[in-house]
This record gives sequence, structure tokens and C-alpha cells, in this order.
Amino acid sequence: MRSPWLNKLSVIFSPRPPVSWLLLCFVSVLALISVFGSSSSNSFDSVTSTLVPEIYTNYRRLKEQATVDYFELRTLPLGASRQREFGLCGKEKENYVPCYNVTANLLLGFKDGEEFDRHCEFSRQRKWCLVRPPKDYKIPLRWPAGRDVIWSGNVKITKDQFLSSGSMTKRMMLLEENQIAFHSEDGLIFDGVKDYSRQIAEMMGLGSDFEFFQAGVRTVLDIGCGFGSFGAHLVSLKLMALCIAAYEATGSQVQLALERGLPAMIGNFISRQLPYPSLSFDMVHCAQCSIVWDKKEGMFLIEADRLLKPGGYFVLTSPTSKSHGSATVTKKRNMLMPLEQFTEKICWSLIAQQDETFIWQKTADVHCYSSRKQNDVPLCKEGHDAAYYQTLMPCITGTSSKHWIPIQNRSSSSQLSSVELEVHGVSQEDFFEDLQVWKLALNNYWSLLTPLIFSDHPKRPGDEDPLPPFNMVRNVMDMNAHYGGLNAAFLEEKKSVWVMNVVPVRARNTLPLILDRGFPGVLHDWCEPFPTYPRTYDMIHANGLLTHLISERCGLMDLFIEMDRILRPEGWVVLSDKLGAIDLARAHATQIRWDARVIDLQNGSDQRLLVCQKPFLKK
Repeated sequence: MRSPWLNKLSVIFSPRPPVSWLLLCFVSVLALISVFGSSSSNSFDSVTSTLVPEIYTNYRRLKEQATVDYFELRTLPLGASRQREFGLCGKEKENYVPCYNVTANLLLGFKDGEEFDRHCEFSRQRKWCLVRPPKDYKIPLRWPAGRDVIWSGNVKITKDQFLSSGSMTKRMMLLEENQIAFHSEDGLIFDGVKDYSRQIAEMMGLGSDFEFFQAGVRTVLDIGCGFGSFGAHLVSLKLMALCIAAYEATGSQVQLALERGLPAMIGNFISRQLPYPSLSFDMVHCAQCSIVWDKKEGMFLIEADRLLKPGGYFVLTSPTSKSHGSATVTKKRNMLMPLEQFTEKICWSLIAQQDETFIWQKTADVHCYSSRKQNDVPLCKEGHDAAYYQTLMPCITGTSSKHWIPIQNRSSSSQLSSVELEVHGVSQEDFFEDLQVWKLALNNYWSLLTPLIFSDHPKRPGDEDPLPPFNMVRNVMDMNAHYGGLNAAFLEEKKSVWVMNVVPVRARNTLPLILDRGFPGVLHDWCEPFPTYPRTYDMIHANGLLTHLISERCGLMDLFIEMDRILRPEGWVVLSDKLGAIDLARAHATQIRWDARVIDLQNGSDQRLLVCQKPFLKK
């Protein structure tokens, strides 16, 4: 017997719907848009805080219903919406990243490196199309195998680029016919990543790199991360290492790191601040990252200082010359002198130097700044810490912030103490309730996805529920992360994922709390494309985001085109929102060829789940 929900869908998507019904739908959609459009963007906090996932206990029945409905939904004719499906973009856009167009930026007059910067204000896509995967693209291997072996057709790096790379890269990678293999940890020998990490720890006065966590180092911003080998090692130490590197048309470091299942995004030190608040990271690491740190009157170092927490470390590895003797010493001294002079002005201390590696530590004493000379770098006025691609500031921020807490004094757990939560303006009860809600929500999500993943082999009556593989996804994005509860739930369930926790710029800025929990995160305006390469996430989640964005200047279709760009083929989208927003979202999902289904929680609320899967389209 067919479900009531399916009967409704059959009426809605019948091949010849009545004209009166179509007119009614049209008027209803206009009414919905009018209602959503009247909402103020200032109400985003209240909207997103109340749209918590509903906790329900009858999801086993919903799973079985979803299995049946899924098969029948795939056969339903979609009427007029089928004709509006978008086509695939041309081959030239296989690795398309909006907002980064060097040629166009030069024509617009950008120079002195700013042509390589992010310029979304001049990057509007005139015609919608779906970015296609390369001809030789293959679904990545599951974690952890995918960390050490990737398909060469999935990334834009050529054999010539590999052969022209440095000797360190050749030791770390093996290029075979259709795969790139990375040495496992056990294979890292002399002068490898494992030895390099241990060297940094010993220079910090630690016994080994296993003591990073105890020393207060949990979050690392890895600038110019190469091919992700240092980040992969830090992940094995249970640290959060977020890689950033400049946009590259070919041979991208960020693309390759994400393909390996490591946190990464496009970001650079050119003219704007990075999209993280002040006092965000315990360590900033740069190994051959090609940044001249004393350039622009030290503004790049000031930005690094803004990002560092009190007592945090700045690690710079910069090879000088292969020559030996006094020439090498002189060159090293000439490079170090301007850095030493400037770092003293911003209250950094050079605590160690060995071979080509230098380590500075930012002061943990806020009074250091008041004891400096008058001609040193000034302190910023209050209110200068917007931190969303603002122009680089020639002043020091964060000194008057309530978040000025030395890294050695912080909790060593993602479950922050009541004192730390109070700094973020969050009660312990609210924080605990958020975690419990997301633990239940994640279990429900997983359960609802299960029959859809195994739709080729549906469960027979009396059979046990098929369990999805624990490592079926690796790269997850939460588009409206709030406290990072979904990330915490994944960890509690021991899922082998990492989550990019995105905090919308018009929402309450909870990113400092997320970063203090040791989770990766970033500020972002969802009216703009996200700074990443195509096909970099296995799963995208959003709770309460659509209702807000409907009233914003950006359109939902732009958002769905962008989600399709960054989602891997056969990747998943889970959206939780109010009924009106979900109905509009489902219509958009069918236009970009996703398999989409709405789940009614049947608990009396107007909240719905939209579960989608992106197909593997090649032509």
C-alpha cells in the first residue's frame, strides 16, 4: 500500500497537472517569497538557534518508507521542471574556482600581487551550468587509504610538474600510471616529515611531538602546505591542521590536500585579512611558503600576529643556500635581521633556531605592548576586528579582547569549561543540550541515509538494517555550524571525518568558540562562492540556513550551483529547514540533477529534511 506522502507527491508530479493547481502553486510560491523576503537579516540568530533538528523515535519506519518512496520517486515524471535542468559547463571549467581570475583582474587594474587575490565583486557567473568532472575522474578511495593514495586524474598536477618539484616532494610521492602514492608514516626516514615535526617539538623544549597537545598546541594554520604531508602527520597526532595556500590554476596544493582528506582552503597573504577572527590559532607554520614576511612594512607578520593566540608559536622554515661556510651564515643573518627587529616590535621572542628553522613565541603578557617604544607598531582601536577579507591593518589587534587567554591556560578538551564558555557568552546547559541534540540528529541522519545508500540492494522483510560504512564520507561541510555541534557529534560517534565549520557572516560569530574546541572553521558570506576547488566535499549539511538566505540579496539557485561545484560525485546533501524553504530547495535540486527526497518527521512541526545525492555525470 502506498504511503500518504507518496500519494501527495504523485499528485504534485503527475504528467498533466490541472491548470488550476498550477495557478494555485504559482500564487503560493509568490506568497512564500513575500513572507520570507519580509524577514529581517537581523533575525538570523533567532532563526538558526530555534531550528534545531527534531528528535524523533520512529525513524526506523521512516527509513523503510524512504526506501520504497525512493524507488518510485526516481520514476516520477517531473513535468516542466525536467526541461529546466541545467547543462554541463565546458571542459575548460573542470577546475573552475569563482572569484579568482588573474587575467580579468589585470584588466581591471589590480597589480602588485592583488591580481592573484580574491575578487568576488567582479566575478558573477552570467550563465548557470554544472561543473563536470575530468574525463579520468574516479571516486576517491575511502579513508584512510585515500590519505596515502589518490587518483592522478582527480587533481590538476602533471608529470612534468611532479618531476620539477624538489627532492623532498620526490621522497614523499610516487607517481604511477593513474595514481599518486604518498609514503606512509612508517616510511618517513631521515629528513622526513616525522623527523621535522620532532625537531620543532624539541626546539620548543618538548620531549617529542606527542607533547604538542600538552603544551597548548591543538590548532595549526599551515601556510603553503605543499602536498599535505606535514598536515597529515599532525592529524595523526590528533591535532587540527588547516592548510591554506594561494589559488593555483595548476598543481594546486589545496586541491591535493583536500583530495587526501585533509582540511584545506584557498587563502593568501596579499592585501586582505584571512577570514578568521583574532586569536584563532595556537601555531602558524610556514615551510618554504614563498612569503616575504618583512614585505609591506611587516603587514604580513602583523596579520600572523592577529591570528596567533597569546603564547602561540610562529614556525618558519626557509632554506637559504646549498653552499657552505661563511656565505651561508651571512645570507642567513641577512634574512633574519629584519625579522628579528620587527618581531621585537610586536612582542615576539625568538626562542630557537636550528639549521633553517626558526621559532618565535608570541607574548602571553598583554602588558608587553604598553612597555614598548613609541615608534613600535601601534594598537588598533576597538572595533577593527571584522576579519572577513578586510584590508590588512598596520596595527595590533586582540589585546583588549576577552578571548586573550594564553594557550597554556586553556582546557585540553573540546568540552570547554564553564569559565571558558562564559567568555563566549554561552551557558553550560545550552552547550550540553546542543551536543545531545546533534548526537541524536547524526544518528537519525545516518539511519535515514542507510537505505538510500544501499538502494541497489534493498532490505528484505525480517533482515537487519544494513549499516553504512563508518568511513563512507571524509570531507564534511557544515554551512551553518553554530557551536560546532555536528562536528562534536561526529567525534563522539568516532566517525572518521573532519568538518569545515562555516559561520555565516550575518550570524552570531561563534567561530572563536568553534576554534577553541579544536575544530576547523571559517567565516563566510553564502552570497559568494566558497574558496575551494571543485569536487572537494563528500557531504554538505545546513540547518536553518535556507530560510535566512531567501531574504538575502543572493538567490538560492546561485547557492545550489555552488554546492554542486564543491560536492563530489555521489556526494550527499542534508538540509534541515522549514517546509516552505525545503519545497523551494527541492525544486532547485531537481534542476541540477540531484536525486532529492523530502523527509517529513511526522512530529507535528513544519520542519523537514531534504536529503540529496549528486549523480556521477560525465556528459
